[in-house]
Amino acid sequence: MPTKRDYYEVLGVPRNATDEEIKKAFRKLAFKYHPDHNSDQDAAENFKECNEAYQVLCDPDRREAYDRYGHRDGEGMYGRGFEGFEFNGFGDIFEAFFGGATGAGRQTPQRGANLHSQITVSFEEAARGTEREVPVTRIENCANCQGTGAKPGSKPTRCSNCNGTGRVRRVEQSIFGRFSSVSACRQCRGEGFIITEPCSECKGTGQGKKRRTLKVKIPAGIADGLQVRLSGEGNVGSKGGSTGDLYVAVTVTPHTLFSREGDDIYYRLVVNIAQAALGVEIAVPTLNGETKLKVPAGSQAGTMFRLKGQGMPHVERSGRGDQLVNLFVAVPEKLNREQRALLEKLSLVLDGESPSAK
Repeated sequence: MPTKRDYYEVLGVPRNATDEEIKKAFRKLAFKYHPDHNSDQDAAENFKECNEAYQVLCDPDRREAYDRYGHRDGEGMYGRGFEGFEFNGFGDIFEAFFGGATGAGRQTPQRGANLHSQITVSFEEAARGTEREVPVTRIENCANCQGTGAKPGSKPTRCSNCNGTGRVRRVEQSIFGRFSSVSACRQCRGEGFIITEPCSECKGTGQGKKRRTLKVKIPAGIADGLQVRLSGEGNVGSKGGSTGDLYVAVTVTPHTLFSREGDDIYYRLVVNIAQAALGVEIAVPTLNGETKLKVPAGSQAGTMFRLKGQGMPHVERSGRGDQLVNLFVAVPEKLNREQRALLEKLSLVLDGESPSAK
C-alpha cells in the first residue's frame, strides 16, 4: 500500500499554520484540481488527497491526534477513516468555498464593455469649452424584440432539461467515492429557457450593433490627454447587467502664442533695448482679447509679469489660472549707420557713469 504524504505537505503549509492559512491553501488547491480547470487524469485523486488532508487539519481534535501519531490508526484516532469517505465532490465543495460551482447555473449579469473614442479641439476651444459630435458603433438591445431574442408576440419557454434553473447536477460513483458536479445546462446554455421562435432581426441574440452619433460636451479648461466620460453610452450589458460607458480622449492642438502649465498660460513678450530701459505700456494678447501691460523702466530680460485670472478656467472648480508674461529684450543683430552712431554715443555716456570709469 503506498505511503501517504504528510498532510501539511499536501496542502503546502507549515506545521504551525493557522486555521485560516489551512483553509486558504485548500481553497487554492480545490480550485486548481476542479475539472473545469484541470483535465488531467490525476486531478480527482489529487483533489481527494487535498480534501482528506483538509478534513483532518481543519478539525482541532483530529489535527492534534495527527500531530502526535501521524497516519497510524487513522480510523480510530481521527474519528473516521477515508476508505469509505463519501463527499459531494467538486460541485458542493465549490458551492461551500466559492459561492457556487464554476460554470454552473444561470449566467450572472455582465456589465457592457466600455467604448473609447478621440477628438481634437483647438487651444481656444479648450479654453472656452465646446460641443462635438462623436460617431460610435456600439452593441444595443434589439429594437424589434426589446432584447428578449424571441419573435415579437412569442415568449421563451422554460427548459425541460434543467426545469428553468439553468444548471444540472451529475452524480458519479468511482473508487474514490461518490462525486457530484454541477454544470451549466447544455440544452439552454445556462439560460433556464429556450427560444423556440427567434427574432428575425437579431437571430435570437437579443442584441445587435448600431451606429450612433453622440454629442459630447467638452468642459472649459480641459487639458490635452484628458478624457470625458459619457455614462451609460457604451455597450449594453447582458443578463440584466448595466451598460458600459463611453470615454472620449481629448487632444488639444498647440497655440502659436501661448503655452500651458496646469491652468496657467505663458506668453513671451519681446521689447527692444530702449523700451526696456525707458519703460513702456504695451498691448498684450490674452485668451479674452488684448490688455495693456506696463513694463517699468529698467526692466531686465527674464522678468515675469502676472496677469491674474487671464489663464485657463479650472475644470473642477470656479475661477481661472493666470497668464504669465515673460519679458525678452531683443538685441538688434544689424544696425544702420545712424543707429550705430546713436548707440556708440549712448555707450560713451553710460561708460562715463559706470563705476569703473570713475
